[in-house]
Amino acid sequence: MINLIEQWLHELTVQHYKATTIRTYHQSLQPFLAFLQHANIHDFDKITRQHISDYLAKRIDKDKMAKVSVQHELTVLRQLFHWLIKNEFIHQNPVLAHKIKRSARNLPTLVDIDTLNQLLEQAEPDNAKQRQLWLRDKAMFELLYGSGLRVSELVGLNLSDINSHDKLIHVIGKGDKARIVPIGRKAWQALQNYLPIRQTWLKTSSSAVFISQKGERISTRTVELRIKHHAKRANIPQTMYPHLLRHCFASHILSGSGDLRGVQELLGHEDISTTQIYTHLDFAHLSKVYDNAHPRSRRS
Repeated sequence: MINLIEQWLHELTVQHYKATTIRTYHQSLQPFLAFLQHANIHDFDKITRQHISDYLAKRIDKDKMAKVSVQHELTVLRQLFHWLIKNEFIHQNPVLAHKIKRSARNLPTLVDIDTLNQLLEQAEPDNAKQRQLWLRDKAMFELLYGSGLRVSELVGLNLSDINSHDKLIHVIGKGDKARIVPIGRKAWQALQNYLPIRQTWLKTSSSAVFISQKGERISTRTVELRIKHHAKRANIPQTMYPHLLRHCFASHILSGSGDLRGVQELLGHEDISTTQIYTHLDFAHLSKVYDNAHPRSRRS
């Protein structure tokens, strides 16, 4: 079974899946393999629907895993067993009938335009070194909010992904799905201010857009720390994090356009139900406006 899994993961590598995706798939399968070993099952063809049910129940009830995490493991299993069927290593797929009922999804927290401006339009630091860092960080934040990028997509950007003529970015998102997103005027200007600084930091022929002062591709953790740093510098009381800017992008675009399908494309959501959460956010905002403004809406 381990050999077959390695063969499957190798095929995904050939298909240009990201190394991080391959590692995640490999890690997700380890508890399942341990479960099979404990059940004395050494052949994929011996796995039944009941085995899958027992495994999922164990992960939720005994291991106390969050349903969203177990759903991810189930998704990985579906892909693996689909490949096993396709290549005739097994004759029946025991995973097909299984679904996990999702918990109610919490609405993401948003911040208003004034708070975003407070972050993005804050004064440059007086210190020359800190000023350079701020110009890089501002370019990152403007892209997160202006183009709706995930932080992993931001740090993965290469110079070749930027279409300077049309001001577009080629983005590789979840599941290695590609999409094209526009670069807004503010984000474009922020990029132009940062790129000359990038050249002074460059030590090798790195293609990464966003690099550290050592010339290395920046990490997602660094982006998280930098946005917290600048939120504190701007005296913003709310907790700021990279994905919050993506949430704001989606909500503000949807509020201004009403085009749910368009927002889905810009965000790179495979399922429109994922995008629909922002319609609830917009309605929640309208309800709040109504409650605060309408004389007959107020209740004791």
